[in-house]
Amino acid sequence: MMRRRTTLLTGCTALVLALGATACGGGPVAAGGGDKALSGQTINVAGVWTGTEQKNFQKVLDAFTEKTGAKTEFVSTGDNVSTVVGSKIEGGNAPDVVMVPQVGVLQQFAKKGWLEPLSKTTQKSVDANFAPVWKSYGSVEDTLYGLYFKAAHKSTVWYSPDALAQAGVEPPKSYDDMLKAGQTVSDSGLAAFSVAGEDGWTLTDWFENVYLSQAGPEKYDALAAHELKWTDASVVDALTTLGKLFKDKQLIAGGQKEALNTDFPGSVEKVFGPKPEAGMVYEGDFVAGVAKDQFGKSIGEDANFFPFPAVGAGKAPVVSGGDAAVVLKDGKNQKAGMALLEYLATPEAAAVWAEAGGFLSPNKNVDLASYGDDVTRATAKSLVSAGDSVRFDMSDQAPASFGGTKGAGEWKLLQDFLRDPSDPKGTAAKLEAAAAKAYEGQG
Repeated sequence: MMRRRTTLLTGCTALVLALGATACGGGPVAAGGGDKALSGQTINVAGVWTGTEQKNFQKVLDAFTEKTGAKTEFVSTGDNVSTVVGSKIEGGNAPDVVMVPQVGVLQQFAKKGWLEPLSKTTQKSVDANFAPVWKSYGSVEDTLYGLYFKAAHKSTVWYSPDALAQAGVEPPKSYDDMLKAGQTVSDSGLAAFSVAGEDGWTLTDWFENVYLSQAGPEKYDALAAHELKWTDASVVDALTTLGKLFKDKQLIAGGQKEALNTDFPGSVEKVFGPKPEAGMVYEGDFVAGVAKDQFGKSIGEDANFFPFPAVGAGKAPVVSGGDAAVVLKDGKNQKAGMALLEYLATPEAAAVWAEAGGFLSPNKNVDLASYGDDVTRATAKSLVSAGDSVRFDMSDQAPASFGGTKGAGEWKLLQDFLRDPSDPKGTAAKLEAAAAKAYEGQG
């Protein structure tokens, strides 16, 4: 959601680590720098993370506490962050900081007047440390509200090197070759792919990679903005391509029914757990964190990835996602919340989670040595090197009712399509009806 730098320790990073009080863009990373000026204050932080991700983000929050004296309280919202935060605001219990996983939700919050523009210190750090695309996705009508702290590289297919070696296949270079390799893996005794159909967001990621490669970036941008209808032939074509995989019971572990009962962590377990059922699982770079932390896999040896391959004559896609930190106007501790964002904008803060694993930072000044293995370093370098050419997760750009709500909109309709992929045109029509309603409601 989920949707991960170059050179050894850069001068800027070295200064941050040595002094702990300045960002590359200048100014303090937190009110009072290292003098514990925020002692006695508590910052309420809400975000989608649970399990390993929540534990690792807590390490970042603890580092902030060590620096400033401010305590933090993290509350997991689950996937429906928009609904949960909205109800908290209405109930007079708004968090101070929210980690927002969708561009569409950030835009929705800003248009409702819920967000505080980011401080000049944070803006300077964003200008110094991030490619312009991240500032653009964090802004609404040229005002910066969101700081992208955690990014995802969502064009990675993870595999068991043992499973592919036993089947005698190499990581594929094209989508057709990937399906052929999958058949060979299946013939060797393991299903090809583990699919997390219980979590609708994983299915949107499948669609987006196929669509970006097959239809191209211009149509991708148009569809993301709903300037192109979901009934367009390019959407039907992408669903048809995806349907070939979804309907093949040899390729999907347990077939469609089991896929619909498999959540994201479960899909990783089917490849990297103690009883493997599949050779490959498509999802973002964060698969590595689950494989490493929950199943003890050595990244690069027991678990590796290949780039999501090009479909047909298209180019290999690079889809990203990310979680943006925002400060709520209705929070009880705005000043301390803004200080937290000033800290999160620094390479120092990102390095804390980078060392823990299962994380990529869009901050180009994070030292690559912070990442714990060569595979993650390569993924991080790929994301940062892509600069403004990456395309942000399409469903995350949509209104939450269409692209970011469990059991509704795109998530549900793609689950229905996984259950029965026989009518791509009909599915496209349902997607357009849901999108039209959501975008009209947003306006």
